[in-house]
Amino acid sequence: MKYIVLGAALATALTTAASAQEVTLGRFFGACEDAGTDTSASVGEACIIQSIINAASAEIEGVTVNTLPTDWGNYYDQIIAAYAGGTPPDIHVLHRHRVPQFAGLGALADLSDDLAAAGIDVNDWAPAALDAVSYNGGIYGVPMDFHANLWHVNMDLMAEAGLVDDSGAPILPSSPAELLEHARMVQEATGQDYLAADFAQFPIGVRLVLALMWQQGANIFDGDTATIDNEAARNSITAMTQLFDAGYANPQLNYADSQQAFLNGEAAILVNGTWVVDFYTAEAANADVPLANYYVADFPTLFDEGATWADSHMWAIPASLQADEAGYQAALRVLAFINDHNIDWARTGHMAVRSSVLESEAYAGLPHRAEYAGTAAIARDTPPSENYGAIQDVLNRELQAIWLTGKPIDEALADAQAEVQDLLDR
Repeated sequence: MKYIVLGAALATALTTAASAQEVTLGRFFGACEDAGTDTSASVGEACIIQSIINAASAEIEGVTVNTLPTDWGNYYDQIIAAYAGGTPPDIHVLHRHRVPQFAGLGALADLSDDLAAAGIDVNDWAPAALDAVSYNGGIYGVPMDFHANLWHVNMDLMAEAGLVDDSGAPILPSSPAELLEHARMVQEATGQDYLAADFAQFPIGVRLVLALMWQQGANIFDGDTATIDNEAARNSITAMTQLFDAGYANPQLNYADSQQAFLNGEAAILVNGTWVVDFYTAEAANADVPLANYYVADFPTLFDEGATWADSHMWAIPASLQADEAGYQAALRVLAFINDHNIDWARTGHMAVRSSVLESEAYAGLPHRAEYAGTAAIARDTPPSENYGAIQDVLNRELQAIWLTGKPIDEALADAQAEVQDLLDR
């Protein structure tokens, strides 16, 4: 009898596995081979998101999730190619600024009428989160976070330079002139750079310049008109190049090298995003890592008004999947699971999108959260544009030409203005 029971159980398990609906999921965030399914124990973007996905695959009855990780730098090229070939993932991550590009072509499913039945409460999303996934009256994704550029601070170097106030917080600059003065103080006191960032690879430098332009009430385009070649852009770029020219920052650092310089205690400030807060917190607790006294600060106001670059990650479903009812419903169930685990994703350092999470004690208790509580109020982004990706590429190329090859600022801005205007005219 025991063998009959075991045989029946095995047959049931095999039947369930064979009939499980596979959901393919495309994402960036990096690879994590040993994430497991404990969504509260993983550390870092790659492992936290993979643990959530693994848990979804393990816990959602009749659904398995097959992750298709890709490199961040090539992600959109691969997703666009997958759509063109008729084989997009059943679910894929998307930035807010890319919604007009994909939804504008009809590539994304409008989820508006199906979210409630899937167990996703749109009313629990913060208004800005709902706005992030909305386009022309439809809802084209499930938001996962708000993320923004922060100033990550080595408090030991700042203390050596006398840039810590009586409350123990870092003293940050309030003007380009003060930025240069603080940089001088750090280098003279410690021999280290004042500021590090990825100026040579991904568009971190673009986001930094955008923040400084927004602080002056300017932007890079207005509707279909490029507005790059102006004094606000010159002021913003000059604020950075003066650091390079004085030897207080290295424009040749890429993403990995700038991060390592900060962890090695070779820079007092690292400009990077919310996504690394929990990783740097863990690194600072490691006795073998030179960074020991870590602080997270809002992006400082160097001009007239507070502003920092910000965006949102969300999960979208291809419109083509709606023809497969079973596949579409399975994808919605995975999105509901990820939405339910918003607090786990927020452990990265990203800002949560659900009001119930934002107001919870668990969220308030996350490390360093109070130090950059003002970031949400100064978060900014460019206007929606179907050509944002190409515009960002132009700006990244021209800015890198300024600080890596010595291209004159006026010439670079004129070239960027012409190229972006051509993109907006298409």
